Amino acid sequence: MGEERRRRRNSSSDGDGGEISERKPGGWRAIAYILGNESFEKLASMSLIANITFYLRSKYNMDGIELVNVVSIWSGSSNFTTLAGAFISDAYLGRFLTLLFGSIASMLGMGVMTLTAGIPRLRPPPCIDVLNCPTAQPWQLGFLFSALALLAIGSGGIRPCNIAFGADQFDTNTAKGRSQLKSFFNWWYFSFTVALLIALSIVVYIQTNVSWLLGFAIPTGCFFVSIIIFLLGRNVYVYREPQGSVFLDIVKVINAAFRKRKIDLGLLPDLYDPELMESERRYNDIPRTSRFKFIEKAAIIVDRSEIDEFGISTNSWRLCSIQQVERLKCLVGIIPVWFTGIACFISMDQMNILGVLQAIQTTTKIKQFQIPPSWIGLTSMIALALWVFIYECVIVPVLKKTTNKDDVRLTTKTKIQVGIVMSILCMLVAGILERIRRQSAIDNGTFASPISVAILLPQFILSGLTEAFAAVAIMEFLNNQFPESMRSVGGSLFFLSLSASSYLNSILVNVVYTITKRNGKSPWLGGRDLNADRLEYFYFMIAAIGVANLFYFNFFSCHYIFSDLVRTDESEEELDNISSSDRRTNNS
Repeated sequence: MGEERRRRRNSSSDGDGGEISERKPGGWRAIAYILGNESFEKLASMSLIANITFYLRSKYNMDGIELVNVVSIWSGSSNFTTLAGAFISDAYLGRFLTLLFGSIASMLGMGVMTLTAGIPRLRPPPCIDVLNCPTAQPWQLGFLFSALALLAIGSGGIRPCNIAFGADQFDTNTAKGRSQLKSFFNWWYFSFTVALLIALSIVVYIQTNVSWLLGFAIPTGCFFVSIIIFLLGRNVYVYREPQGSVFLDIVKVINAAFRKRKIDLGLLPDLYDPELMESERRYNDIPRTSRFKFIEKAAIIVDRSEIDEFGISTNSWRLCSIQQVERLKCLVGIIPVWFTGIACFISMDQMNILGVLQAIQTTTKIKQFQIPPSWIGLTSMIALALWVFIYECVIVPVLKKTTNKDDVRLTTKTKIQVGIVMSILCMLVAGILERIRRQSAIDNGTFASPISVAILLPQFILSGLTEAFAAVAIMEFLNNQFPESMRSVGGSLFFLSLSASSYLNSILVNVVYTITKRNGKSPWLGGRDLNADRLEYFYFMIAAIGVANLFYFNFFSCHYIFSDLVRTDESEEELDNISSSDRRTNNS
């Protein structure tokens, strides 16, 4: 009945009531609801992310090390839970319901955060002075962490599915669908970034200068609005049924390949490759590849008793299909580039935490107007939005006209390379500017430098460009290297790289703090007063990691994967002549 109602709603009629056409679900009509939901969801979540450092510093009296650990671990956990979200989505609920329940959990978490702002007993007493601040009680931290945990659970449901659910709305078996999908990745970033620039500045200002209670109540309401918008589009979405857990299949392939590790593949063994049903071919069919041949041992039929009378494996832990094997190959194939993303995103983590601490210790007052320190983070979003707009609306159209070619976009490889360079420049500039800021504060004997917060704009602009190039490219890469049935895996792996960078950042901060405080001089970071630290040295160290990452990408990972998977225009034309059962929807 639901399908019939949806069919009737999507049908148009002539004057006599006869049906003349039927609007297919999906496409940009469905994307409008998805981007609307995404914009309000990101407005809600990012209003907390953008100001969480200042909130914990001012209301929970956390010092440098505790603050970095809490924010980094929460950020890492919010991204790590995407693995569970992808598992639940693929195996049980599907992307629509996983997104819905994730949004509800996030709304509840934001509601609890609002309580921490509205009830003074849930927080420690205010600081007596800059260096004399009461610490929070364990039960107060427990209440705070419960809110952060709900938000992390909600992120686990939203992040691996929102991009994949949007990508589901396009038919990538057609050239038009593939072109629309390419634009979707950039417009996905652009749409919520513009919404943030319009509204997030107001929310952050309210939180900092008006009321934390009202400033947290607004994001809670935004989560509610995002859920309503998402549900309004339920009749125009393309839905993909859960196909089973890809992660469980991966574990089975690893187990089966290990059990058969001594079998020689050179003897042309009989491989288990059952024929897919017609309904499964479009989204699950992956052609056999020649890479990572050792994994194919999982599909070797050692004994005919492993196959029943219907041609089905009797023990999926001992005998896996070629399709299962190829899914693991897809996962193994992206690992080199995935590591590149981890190292690249570390510089972005510094701006989200340490960059805001720098802003706190600069002059943020212009005449009678007090600028919220977290506003400096808007610079990154502006830089990202401007680049996407200029690229999509100016550069690409001009190049198409001047070259008479349809495919004039920067390659994924080039965008990642540029993103790594931007991350290096970001850390170098941040180190130089921190040295200037610190010295001016010391010369004047003040906690906050007399230099304007505007001095930090260059490093945040470079951080935004790092995200515009590297993050967008890696997101696009991960989604395009998997078949449609594994898109949730691609989304979860993107956020898993962000999670790994946050955890690694926390480890680096603690190791550097422990080592540098032993020499009796100023530690590189960790105290409540950045003027007593040498933060610029830490920034230069992250820049050195970026240089090593650039060499690693150029001389290893890009050669290892891109040459195998990138499809040229000529190869696409050739693939169009191949039956759907022998090709994989894969576009880089």
